[in-house]
Amino acid sequence: MFWNKWKELLNCVVVKIFGFGVTQTWLCLASRSLYSSEDAPAATQNFIIPKKEIHTVPDMGKWKRSQAYADYIGFILTLNEGVKGKKLTFEYTVSEAIEKLVALLNTLDRWIDETPPVDQPSRFGNKAYRTWYAKLDQEAESLVATVVPTHLAAAVPEVAVYLKESVGNSTRIDYGTGHEAAFAAFLCCLCKIGVLRVDDQIAIVFKVFNRYLEVMRKLQKTYRMEPAGSQGVWGLDDFQFLPFIWGSSQLIDHPYLEPRHFVDEKAVNENHKDYMFLECILFITEMKTGPFAEHSNQLWNISAVPSWSKVNQGLIRMYKAECLEKFPVIQHFKFGSLLPIHPVTSS
Repeated sequence: MFWNKWKELLNCVVVKIFGFGVTQTWLCLASRSLYSSEDAPAATQNFIIPKKEIHTVPDMGKWKRSQAYADYIGFILTLNEGVKGKKLTFEYTVSEAIEKLVALLNTLDRWIDETPPVDQPSRFGNKAYRTWYAKLDQEAESLVATVVPTHLAAAVPEVAVYLKESVGNSTRIDYGTGHEAAFAAFLCCLCKIGVLRVDDQIAIVFKVFNRYLEVMRKLQKTYRMEPAGSQGVWGLDDFQFLPFIWGSSQLIDHPYLEPRHFVDEKAVNENHKDYMFLECILFITEMKTGPFAEHSNQLWNISAVPSWSKVNQGLIRMYKAECLEKFPVIQHFKFGSLLPIHPVTSS
């Protein structure tokens, strides 16, 4: 069955995440891949339009026991292991699917240029964003169809929902870690239908997700988007979380850059093009004023951690607790046939 190898990976993830800690999870993940070509789903699979399933706080138990939760965490940790110790300039395979995803993101970027902000009394939440989003809402399935091969065309409506969920909320004109999670779910779904392959793991983070970050930062700046569910000075970042996880993994065992260096302006300026974590720090310092310790207290505290491996492990635990186990974030997550709400299976 096409899910078998994926399930082997996820069974390991579930046991380790819930039982014995992140480090042991990695040891298991490192010896396995996402899936192989024979695992690709049949074109006859019944794809469905994803919908919300977490309506009340007690529903969070369903989410934490779900196949979707196990699959999502497994995907995040697999990529975390894949980019460990590697610069953004590391040479990696770029498949046709990766190139098509970058082209999709380039289209979203171009639409921002074609939809300038409008004059309005309010400083934040420029209403031109709604025009931009309406374009995506209309064209999402066509965009995803350029990435998904024709024999899997039935998957397009399901996968496209995650793309539309990944760019912010058009009513509130805000963006946060829940939207970021939707993009990771979008990529996870493309892996599960076989569009993205084992050899794409590094490119998924370095080329696709990094390009996604660039487009999201442009959206945030152009339309002055509000942070969704921000914890202010007590949160890790107003908008993102995953690039801090994967970016800290990149820096594990670095010969001279230590966590204390990311609050050093010179170190950030000299190395941000190689490491996602430092690129995030640079963006924060460009967007915020005042002492770093005041506007980004959590990150300031993290700079005192002695090693990048400990930073990485701590951020994964924090992501699980502050994002994946928070009802205000997960209430918006949508479940379909690829990321199902049913309990994780052991087979």
